[in-house]
Amino acid sequence: MDSSGPGPSSAGGAGGASVPDVAPKPPAQLSRYESQKRRDWNTFLQYLRNHRPPLTLARCSGAHVIEFLRYLDQFGKTKVHAAGCAYYGQPSPPGPCPCPLRQAWGSLDALIGRLRAAYEESGGAPESNPFAARAVRIYLREVRDSHAKARGIPYEKKKRKRVQAAEASSSSSGAAAVGKDIGGSVDVGAVPASTAQAGDGSTAPSISGV
Repeated sequence: MDSSGPGPSSAGGAGGASVPDVAPKPPAQLSRYESQKRRDWNTFLQYLRNHRPPLTLARCSGAHVIEFLRYLDQFGKTKVHAAGCAYYGQPSPPGPCPCPLRQAWGSLDALIGRLRAAYEESGGAPESNPFAARAVRIYLREVRDSHAKARGIPYEKKKRKRVQAAEASSSSSGAAAVGKDIGGSVDVGAVPASTAQAGDGSTAPSISGV
């Protein structure tokens, strides 16, 4: 008997069966919301690193979040008229004016919602979430009210109209009422390494913790 023949380890084996190639599954594509949330979160962390003095996430407070929102105003695209502007309170001004561009209230509100979720997804405790701080809620409310007066946009009135329309649609179709989705997304971009204070030159509250 010839012992030099092919053994059990020979390719193909006696039955000639082959193992099919299994292609690895591609990673799941993030939704637009998740992608934006990740960009916003990375930008905020970069802002903390570039802060002077540098801040850690564990020391971040609502005051630092407000400082971050003020910094973002320099990237805004919404015209907010000053009190002395001839177009103050006009929703459709007939001409240009030198008033600054700011981040719209709706964009800031949506941004804080994404950062609040990202903080807790990163292991932060809800009770210590700086994005859910009372000071941040008050600041957003003040921005909303000041923008409404400066731009002549009654946010509360528009909200009531949307709720009434939703209720009318729900009663006619028999569907359940759907909550209002506040739109607005701000791509905050990269924070310059030289950034030390809020971009609008305002002095942020001096706090020793974040």
